[in-house]
Amino acid sequence: MAEKVNKVITKDDKNKLKNIDIYSEGLKYLMNTYSRLPVVFEKAAMQYLWDVEGKKYTDFTSGYGCLNVGHSNKEVISALKNQISKIIQPSNIYFSQPQVKLAKLLCSLTAGFGEKVFFANSGTEAIEGAIKLARKYSTDKYGKKRYEIISFYNSFHGRTLGALSATAQTKKQSPFEPLLQGFRYASLNDMDSVKNEVNDKTCAILIEPVQGEGGINVTDKKFMKELRDLCTEKDILLVLDEIQTGFGRTGKLFAYENYNIIPDIMVVAKSLGGGMPIGAIISNDKISAAFSPGTHGSTFGGNAASCAAGVAVLEYFKKHDIIEASNKQGIYFLSELNNLKDRYENLIKEVRGMGLMLAVEFKYPVADEIVKFGLKNFFVLNKVSDFTIRFLPPLIIERKDIKNLMVFLNKTLKGFDKNAKSKKN
Repeated sequence: MAEKVNKVITKDDKNKLKNIDIYSEGLKYLMNTYSRLPVVFEKAAMQYLWDVEGKKYTDFTSGYGCLNVGHSNKEVISALKNQISKIIQPSNIYFSQPQVKLAKLLCSLTAGFGEKVFFANSGTEAIEGAIKLARKYSTDKYGKKRYEIISFYNSFHGRTLGALSATAQTKKQSPFEPLLQGFRYASLNDMDSVKNEVNDKTCAILIEPVQGEGGINVTDKKFMKELRDLCTEKDILLVLDEIQTGFGRTGKLFAYENYNIIPDIMVVAKSLGGGMPIGAIISNDKISAAFSPGTHGSTFGGNAASCAAGVAVLEYFKKHDIIEASNKQGIYFLSELNNLKDRYENLIKEVRGMGLMLAVEFKYPVADEIVKFGLKNFFVLNKVSDFTIRFLPPLIIERKDIKNLMVFLNKTLKGFDKNAKSKKN
């Protein structure tokens, strides 16, 4: 009879089994709405993540831009613990101190147009509210026929039906047709394209200063100024989607500051909560007056815990001068990516972005392979298409982290470059 061998199960073996078990159970019990990568993160601190095996990763996605002040920021956690121990959800028929404080802070930071705030749970929910606000204000003023909104090709405003209707990407829209009526689409940085879509039904123009999911496409300063002038001339509302560009991501607290314009309505979310779910619509008194009790609402929008986190995030920005620090890192990061472009011109088509919202577009569909290879080398990266990798690191990222990434990218692209050259030959 063959002798039975008892294998000793080490701690590492158990961790690997735990990783596999969680991953397989996730596939079994969660709806298949994401292309999940084969890692389970267990804890995080600022720009770093650790998986269940105890391996450390550097994060260059910050939860799709939700963690500008870093993962598990101690000052945000402290504010959350303090608030949760008191009250979390008093209902929106009552004011809560954190909600009022955060609204006041947001208005003070958007002086020039920010006079009223509505809190939601997310960016897409805030976009839905902004669509309703723009339509309500315009139809109250001009009648029911003025309800159309112009947005831009390659934009991304969310996955709920109204936000998806504004998201001019056929691939994302077509499975859910018929969409909400009343949306027209123009080309970014093409004023003639916009003017061709404007008519007596137009109530608003909705735009991202930098298209995030679309591939980090930056709106031209001249185009944004002309857009503002057109909206003013025709009494059309300019709605800025700053869900991803807000809170220091583009080198200013809000991206509109880079353009020397002010919007009529601005939508923010993601990083405002420091990891907690929150979104907000900011506008002036006149436009906001279109909403009255019963016209809009959100059960959990503006709950005390998320608002306390939001206050802590904004105070952290001011206390630690995050924008100035991230500005410097953004300039360095961009220059290093451009150096890669010069070195691998056979591979890299374009480097673009603003602040710490950057992208590399390749000439070949290699983005997925680089992201997966990055994970094996302990870098958390994100692709927005088969050709484009987007970089949204926490704004507290350090130069050493960027240098380490560049070493990895240089080594990786060198291998791809050899393959590309061999295929040509």
